[in-house]
Amino acid sequence: MSQGKVRVRYAPSPTGYPHVGNIRTALFNWLFARHSGGSFIVRIEDTDVNRRVEGAVEAILDGLRWLGIDWDEGPEVGGSYGPYFQSQRLDFYRKTARLLIEAGHAYTCYCSGERLARMRAEMAQRKESMRSYDRHCRDLSPAERAKLEAQGIVPVIRFKTPLEGETRFNDLIKGEVTFDNTTLDDLVLLKSDGYPTYHLANVVDDHMMQITHIMRADEWLSSTPRHVLLYNALKYEPPLFAHLPMILGEDRSKLSKRHGATSITEYRDQGYLPEAMMNFLALLGWSLDDRTELFTREELIKHFSIERISKTSAIFSMDKLNWMNGVYIRKLSVDELADRLLPFLDKGLPASISRPLSREYIKHIVPLIQERLTKFDQASSSCDFFFTNELTYDANLLLGKKLSKEDAVRGLEAALERLQAATFEAHSLEETLRSLAAELGLKTGDFFGLMRVATTGRTAAPPLFQTMAVLGKERCLKRIQAAAKKLKAEVQDFR
Repeated sequence: MSQGKVRVRYAPSPTGYPHVGNIRTALFNWLFARHSGGSFIVRIEDTDVNRRVEGAVEAILDGLRWLGIDWDEGPEVGGSYGPYFQSQRLDFYRKTARLLIEAGHAYTCYCSGERLARMRAEMAQRKESMRSYDRHCRDLSPAERAKLEAQGIVPVIRFKTPLEGETRFNDLIKGEVTFDNTTLDDLVLLKSDGYPTYHLANVVDDHMMQITHIMRADEWLSSTPRHVLLYNALKYEPPLFAHLPMILGEDRSKLSKRHGATSITEYRDQGYLPEAMMNFLALLGWSLDDRTELFTREELIKHFSIERISKTSAIFSMDKLNWMNGVYIRKLSVDELADRLLPFLDKGLPASISRPLSREYIKHIVPLIQERLTKFDQASSSCDFFFTNELTYDANLLLGKKLSKEDAVRGLEAALERLQAATFEAHSLEETLRSLAAELGLKTGDFFGLMRVATTGRTAAPPLFQTMAVLGKERCLKRIQAAAKKLKAEVQDFR
């Protein structure tokens, strides 16, 4: 099905939350559709009733919306398109399964789960090549089937896989792929509960929805010969296939939770930017060249093609994702970053801090933390001292590596006096404190370190003088006074 308008689909199963590999598949299909001026469809494959996970559908759709991956058709819901649900299309699958039986391409199977388990155990004992089914019911006579039906056994419907020959198809990424039919079993098409398996529903829907290209994960490659045989049996024209490279962890093992967060919504909740995540996911198996790493959404759409998808596995690197997210954060304006940070600060800062948080105040903080920020959930812990009334820290931090308690107290008291009349602007504060360090005979590094801990409670914080300017005179003076008091009360030894 290579002619006409491109139509692609993303068909997740709600048996879990959408992980990055799953969403990468959605993104590649969406980019291909947008690049080609085609249509992108979302279809929820929810026919595995026993494995459905509560909230998974919502998480899938939320993840797509967060990334800005929109779809072009579906049932109307509240003035917009909802996804298709296979559970609402059962009649199509049941009708197709019956047509396959009538055409001699499928049959009813009455084997119980116990018999299948026994069969597999015996095969394992004989060390035979493991198959899921031994075709016991494939050639039953009409009388034998009628007898089993009379016992009230509800059968499954299985496909009659050819017993010999080969099934070939061309993969747009891997090239020609061949499977020996003797390695394929008689797969179940329709389960005894009336629900289709993935294989039947997938083929029926892709045909009815006129899907032109199936772009999916490499793990589905072994299912493709079964689907090609089904297309042939139904006299459907198969779409074009493209199986995407696997995503591996940096240790070259299959991507798992230990390599980082698994659900796309986890990345959203940790404060990754959707535009950075889209850029990162696009490079997991696709590239424009060997040097360009940063792309806008429009550039990805412009350049995306199946021909540029790699045959080799992609490596998922948290370091690269964090670097890329940091780059995108630094591109934001102060207003944009303040708006995006506000909900994370509201959630992450202690309940003791009064709400609502001031957006204008946050705008003053943003330039001080923007360079170091790699994701938004770091913000509350990196700048909580801007909001708290009292600081909690070990008084010994005030001494740094070289200051004595006597020098530290002297420095704090002198600073307290000098800053009473100071203008609280960064440049003026630096001049005031630098000259004061010289007067006290203290090294500027030691003295500035003392002031940093006194005003922020930390040894590492945003630029000192800009931080003090944002904190303001009243808060800084109170903190310096509290630091001197803390030092006198808590640190016993002079060094």
